[in-house]
Amino acid sequence: MFRNQYDTDVTTWSPAGRLFQVEYAMEAVKQGSAAIGLRSKTHVILASVNKANSELSSHQKKIFKVDDHIGVAIAGLTADGRVLSRYMRTECINYSYSYESPLPVGRLVVQLADKAQVCTQRSWKRPYGVGLLVGGLDESGAHLYYNCPSGNYFEYQAFAIGSRSQAAKTYLERRFDTFMDSSRESLLKDALFALRETLQGEKLTSSNCTVAVVGVGEAFHTLDKETIQALINEFEIAGEEAPAEVPEQPATDEPAAAPEEGGAPADQGAAPMDM
Repeated sequence: MFRNQYDTDVTTWSPAGRLFQVEYAMEAVKQGSAAIGLRSKTHVILASVNKANSELSSHQKKIFKVDDHIGVAIAGLTADGRVLSRYMRTECINYSYSYESPLPVGRLVVQLADKAQVCTQRSWKRPYGVGLLVGGLDESGAHLYYNCPSGNYFEYQAFAIGSRSQAAKTYLERRFDTFMDSSRESLLKDALFALRETLQGEKLTSSNCTVAVVGVGEAFHTLDKETIQALINEFEIAGEEAPAEVPEQPATDEPAAAPEEGGAPADQGAAPMDM
């Protein structure tokens, strides 16, 4: 039994209990440019890698504002992400008009997941080929969710999606214990360090990344290039050395920090297409 006998329709199950069209949509997310998110008690940071099809073209927008308290970062098909972000924006406007209060982040994520799930049960539709990191702030605190093309959603302390995202995940897993009590500046630093891990040796500059912030008393907004470049220079991200504070160990006279600097493996192979 060959796979192509069961992947011509999104509603056709394979004998192994798999929906190949949904898996293909999830693969499209892995081939998009990287996006990361992390949160503390008061702030959520979203960051993405900017990639252009050629030196003559501009990059596609990867971070979208949904409302003053919610924003999304996408990886995968940008067109699908643009449509879904417009849907989320409409839902926030309708809720605000009806109830005169901001839409809770969790409720919006569930609505988005339901919309994605419908596309896995209709033979005349295809799954959305985009993954979304939804960051926001409501009465219950800061939240970071990942919405999958399959209709599943998960809440995270920190997460990375897209091409070569495993290297960023490795860095975030080493540091996530400190995120809840981190300041805004510390979160920005960790976001930029994690984003650098996905570049595989390329230099991180303000022209190849986008960073957005939302927090207590701070509406969702994207940082300008001058601010991002100043942060990169301040944290010495443009240099080759990794942050010295990553391995949190008792102070000793032994040079123990050196072996851990190369601890974050990088995914092999670039994405076959820029998305």
